[in-house]
Amino acid sequence: MNQPSYKDTLTNAMNELSKIDNTIFIGQQLLWHGNPMSNTVKDVPTEKLIEVPVMEESQMGMSLGMAMAGKFVITFYPRWDFLICATNQLVNHVDKIVGMSKGEWNPHMIIRIGKGSDTPLDPGHQHKGNYLQEFKSLCKNIEFHDLKSWQDIELGYKYTMDNVGIHCLIEYPELY
Repeated sequence: MNQPSYKDTLTNAMNELSKIDNTIFIGQQLLWHGNPMSNTVKDVPTEKLIEVPVMEESQMGMSLGMAMAGKFVITFYPRWDFLICATNQLVNHVDKIVGMSKGEWNPHMIIRIGKGSDTPLDPGHQHKGNYLQEFKSLCKNIEFHDLKSWQDIELGYKYTMDNVGIHCLIEYPELY
């Protein structure tokens, strides 16, 4: 039996998420595909996709606000290096929202983060960082899932669908 590809497994996960009534997808290049991550939402209904310009911190704030309003948000950061621009929102708001609200808000969010590829094309030092350990140390209330295989993707996305909370799913576009 053929094993599914890494990209196909991610695409299937996005399609399954899109079937949930309250899901919304937010990020850059979702409607106009331009990065490997955006190609995994090509079959998601366009009414569930919110295209944003390059404004990583605002995107994270919008994602949290939508999640607090009852949406199951899947927000896209194609590189760890881009997520750095959203660190204020992630560390000071997203990570602490349950405690700050005394449990009133327990948003459901998936933050997709890509680790820039090393091969076949080197995107440069500023686009291939892997800050998993650093962000884990900063965000004690967020669950991190390191998706190094199609099996990790299946398990990670099933877990995030079944468990309300904030989840960072780290993926590796060179495996697409």
